[in-house]
Amino acid sequence: MDIYSTREKIRKENINFMNLPLRVTFYARVSTDFNVQLNSLDNQITYYTDFIRKNPNWEYVDGYVDEGISGVSTAKRERFNEMIEDAKAGMFDLIVTKEVSRFARNTLDSIRFTRELLASGVAVYFQNDNINTLDEDSELRLTIMSSMAQDESRKISTRVRFGHQQAIKKGTVLGTNNMYGYIKKDGKLMIDETQADFVRELFEMYATGKFSMKQMEKHFYQKGIRNSKGKMLSHSTMSNIIRNPKYKGYYAGNKVRITDLFTKKQKFLPEEEWVMYKDETGETVPAIVSEELWDKANEVLYMRSQDVITAQHKTVHQNLLTGKLICAHCGMPYYRKDAVSKGGEKISKWVCSGKIKNGASSCPSRAIYESEIKPIIEDIFKSGQQHIEELSACVLKLVSEVLDTNENKDELNRLNQELITRQKMKAKLLQYNADGRMNDSEFIRMTADCDNEIKDIEKKINALSKTSKTEREMKKELAEIKTILKAAEKHIDGEEIDRAFVDRYISDVTVYPDEEITRFEIHLKAGTTVTKTLQNLTSRAGSNSKKMIKAYEESMK
Repeated sequence: MDIYSTREKIRKENINFMNLPLRVTFYARVSTDFNVQLNSLDNQITYYTDFIRKNPNWEYVDGYVDEGISGVSTAKRERFNEMIEDAKAGMFDLIVTKEVSRFARNTLDSIRFTRELLASGVAVYFQNDNINTLDEDSELRLTIMSSMAQDESRKISTRVRFGHQQAIKKGTVLGTNNMYGYIKKDGKLMIDETQADFVRELFEMYATGKFSMKQMEKHFYQKGIRNSKGKMLSHSTMSNIIRNPKYKGYYAGNKVRITDLFTKKQKFLPEEEWVMYKDETGETVPAIVSEELWDKANEVLYMRSQDVITAQHKTVHQNLLTGKLICAHCGMPYYRKDAVSKGGEKISKWVCSGKIKNGASSCPSRAIYESEIKPIIEDIFKSGQQHIEELSACVLKLVSEVLDTNENKDELNRLNQELITRQKMKAKLLQYNADGRMNDSEFIRMTADCDNEIKDIEKKINALSKTSKTEREMKKELAEIKTILKAAEKHIDGEEIDRAFVDRYISDVTVYPDEEITRFEIHLKAGTTVTKTLQNLTSRAGSNSKKMIKAYEESMK
């Protein structure tokens, strides 16, 4: 449909859009999966199907329906997004929907999608709001209605959050209804005996310490126990069941908080912020397993998680510098290779893994003796005042950043004030238009200019905020430097530097090979870099020829 010519036809002939020959579809949505809401959805479908079919001028096109989806964001509304794509493909001319809040509760989405649809030759009729985007002034009214719908979403979210907090205080069980072994009704849990036996067996088997998660997966699959998709229970599902305190009769709430209304982004709260207590009556959260069995199963789960961590630690951190030495030429880590001299002495060298894999000619790096690199690392923290001063340079850097941050704060304050001014100006424009002191076309033009200015200011604020360190970040970095300074002083007396110390304070060591020397850049986690050099093997031991070196490195493959 050509929007311009259609608008001209309506204006010149003074006809109603209902009398135009159009291909018409509809969009319907409800925000929950409760039966009453689904009945409402069925009613919407029936109503709009009849509404379109009864018009002799219209050709009916199958509608689009989203069930149990929130209207706050369009990201997860599959049928809505499919409808937009079909509109762009020219499959219909008009979309009929109940109201703006059914279409989108976000002003940005409402305007963006109606503009996209108009550009594709498709209009939208919001029946309850009596807004038809074929009307030239529809965007103004749509903006107002969308803003009201968006504000209503915010108010609903606030009320829901308050309701959740009150429900938690009263001990009402919130969250999912799909919980193995339980049925949720009226804010309370009731044991579902058809699944409770599985839960008890899961705890009993795992508490023995004789079964792995993989063995239990197969065991329950063979017994016919499946997840909601008919597949084998996953490790995470069984682990979550074991960790859930509800199974031992404990109420647990306030574990998650929604941090953004429109993206529905969630933040998992630390355990100390949870509301958790034993339900002594068993009326709200009846126990499926005993507290003793739950504790035993969780002890096994914890010990196994520690075993995994220990195993990973042994694999990855075999010695002081594993994973820390990085070749600057090829970006590959150094591997330690051990050999035994003719006299029976153990000799360890570090060799670039890229050179080992791709051949001696692929990288100019040289083998580095363990006995030479280790003192270099230790010397950073043992040589006293010299390196303490190097570390102190970080403090000067941070002071400079503090000054920059203060300048940023001034600029941020100025931009925020400018943003408030523009927002007030936009509100005044709306008031002038409502009072009749400004016509619609002038209002739309000036509002668009104001919106563009607001966007530019917000972009500047976001960019500036990202480059500014917060006071907390500053204090954290200063604290880290102080910790390293104290550690350096502590180890001046000759104490051994162990792997834990290296992990805590050294990010990595970049190795720069050269003909005469090898340069090491030791990157500390406090944000500074210490540079050290080492004479290469040919310079240190003149009797060793390049041929001998190459032969040794080839033998290390």
